[in-house]
Amino acid sequence: MVSSDQRRRQLAREKYARQQQRRAEAQRRTRRNTVIASSVAVVLAAGLAVWASVALTGDDSKSTEDVASQPSETPSAAPTEEKKPEPAMSIDKKATYTMALKTNVGDITVTMDAAKAPHTVNSFKHLADKKYFDGTACHRLTTSGIFVLQCGDPKGDGTGGPGYSIPDENLNGLGKAAKDGMVTYPKGTVAMANAGPNTGGSQFFLVYKDTKLPPNYTPFGTFDADGLKAVEEVAKAGVAGGAGDGAPQKKVTIEKAAVTKK
Repeated sequence: MVSSDQRRRQLAREKYARQQQRRAEAQRRTRRNTVIASSVAVVLAAGLAVWASVALTGDDSKSTEDVASQPSETPSAAPTEEKKPEPAMSIDKKATYTMALKTNVGDITVTMDAAKAPHTVNSFKHLADKKYFDGTACHRLTTSGIFVLQCGDPKGDGTGGPGYSIPDENLNGLGKAAKDGMVTYPKGTVAMANAGPNTGGSQFFLVYKDTKLPPNYTPFGTFDADGLKAVEEVAKAGVAGGAGDGAPQKKVTIEKAAVTKK
C-alpha cells in the first residue's frame, strides 16, 4: 500500500516531468520560429537587393524584359566585347549644365551639376552633341516597389549602350545609407542605370516618386516640375500588360536631347 507521503512524492515527480516536457517543447518552438524568422529575413533582404539591382540594370546587361519576369534572378554578365574609352573631358567641371529632353509626352529639363558628377555630365554632353538620344524610347517603367522611368537605350530593350563605361560618382550625394542599406532617391532625381559598379553608359532613370534603393546609382541631376508632371502621367497610365515593371503603356520617345552650359 502506498503511503500518503509516497503519493505526494509521486505526484510531484509527475508534475516536474510535465513541466520539463512543456519547457522542452517551448524551447523547440522558439528555436524553430527563430530559424524561420531568420530564413525569411535573409530571403526578404536578398529579394529586395536583387529587385533593386534588376530593376535598374542597363547598358549591355541581360535584357531587362528577361529579368523583369524573374525578379529573384540576377542579370547575367555583360557579353565580352572590346570597350571604347570614355570621351575625353571637355566640360567645365565647376559649371552647371542643362539637358533639355523634348519628348512626345512633354519637355523634361534636367539640371546637372558637373562638380558632383563630371564624368557623367561630360558623357551626356558628348552623346547629346552626337544626337545619340534623338529618337530613342524610354523602355522601362516601374510602378511597384520602386518608381522610375528608364531611358537612354538606343536599342529600346535595356541592352544598349555607347560602347564605353563611366565610373560611378556622387554615391554619397543622397546621404548615408540606413541600416537596411538603402537611401531615398527623392522624386525629381535623375540617376544612372548600370550593370554593376562602374558600368554606367547611356541609360538613366527619372524618379517620379520617392524611391528607396541601395546607393549604387550615380545621382547626377534633377528634373523640373513640368517634366515630373509628364512622367507622373506616364506612370498613371501604367505598364503594358498590367504588370508593375515593363514597357510603359503610354509610349515615351525622346525626340531630341541637347546639353548646354548654364
